[in-house]
Amino acid sequence: MMRSMYTGVSGLRNHQIRLDVIGNNIANVNTVGFKRSRTTFQDIFYQTMRGASSPQGGRGGTNPIQVGLGMSVGSVDTIHSQGNLQTTGKMTDLAIQGSGFFILSDGDNTYFTRAGNFNRDQLGYLVNPSDGLRVQGWMASGGVFPALTEDNLTDIRIPIGETVGAKATTRIAYDQNLDAATTVGTGYLKPVQVFDSQGTTHTVTVTFTKTGANAWDWSAEVGGVPAGNGTITFDTDGRFLNQTGGPVVFDAGQAGNVTIDLDFSGVTQYAGSTTVQASERDGYPMGTLESFKIDANGVITGVYSNGQSQKLAQVALANFSNPGGLSKLGRNLYQESNNSGISQIGQAGTGGRGTIAPGSLEMSNVDLAKEFTDMIVTQRGFQANSRIITTSDEMLQELVNLKR
Repeated sequence: MMRSMYTGVSGLRNHQIRLDVIGNNIANVNTVGFKRSRTTFQDIFYQTMRGASSPQGGRGGTNPIQVGLGMSVGSVDTIHSQGNLQTTGKMTDLAIQGSGFFILSDGDNTYFTRAGNFNRDQLGYLVNPSDGLRVQGWMASGGVFPALTEDNLTDIRIPIGETVGAKATTRIAYDQNLDAATTVGTGYLKPVQVFDSQGTTHTVTVTFTKTGANAWDWSAEVGGVPAGNGTITFDTDGRFLNQTGGPVVFDAGQAGNVTIDLDFSGVTQYAGSTTVQASERDGYPMGTLESFKIDANGVITGVYSNGQSQKLAQVALANFSNPGGLSKLGRNLYQESNNSGISQIGQAGTGGRGTIAPGSLEMSNVDLAKEFTDMIVTQRGFQANSRIITTSDEMLQELVNLKR
């Protein structure tokens, strides 16, 4: 049998594999986070008809005579180039700009993906849509994260509707102006609402009374009951100089005593009008988690009904020294392989990992123009190899006909 026929068969078989890869690329042109593949070929065994010889005497050397026996698939490579980002407006849609993979878990196994079309399940966990695999990251406690290490990875949960406890007011800061032209003995009342440890509101009324040149008294009361007093002094340029007295202390009933420090360092004394007011106040009532936002580092911040914001979680990313070595599992999932390297887990934007674009998805990196061009080239290669077989068959037929 002629060697060329088997050579042609290898060309047909492997061009078909290349067309399979191209077809898969085109089929996934709109698959979120899909990375296209390419096929490379290599020649295979050679039959040596005559070996090489070295120069001897007055004769030069000769090259080997070898006949190739066909070709095979050298590799099917995954091309991890960046796909275009498409804005969706859905906050749980996440896209990675740069290198890295989201980390998913079913409790036993770890998976990786570039597809960030996540949802919240009925328990509030962030999951992928096809398998319900939970997105991995770090959960904050009271707005504080643990060490952002692989050992502390856990399922990310966004508990919409969950409450945050009240916090008692401990500080009030004042700013703006006390009128320098105020007559001695004139006072100004400035009420402000504060909270006890159970979130109940109380009104603290601070009265500012001019007592002399550059000197004022302040006194506080809650519900008509005195709660504290002191003095404020200014320099000759109308700038804050000193304060005495305080803190403000009052009985909040079942919530116990509330103690509040007052800060008047932002107050000035210039002629004009009295505009002094409370500019800062801590403490808040109980609140319910109503919404959330995600930043480029993957930090998820909850927004509560009481106007407070608090860090809830942070999405982790994994990087690999050889992402092309990851094993594809389908459903946009990858797993580590012997040649991918160990996952390097950390925060987005660090260690070579990309940043996260919330409300966006990364589209497939398939270039249809290139795929159709490769399809034509592959088709022609397949046709050319089929001609090898038909031509070899015709030559064999001629050989058979010699007996006639």
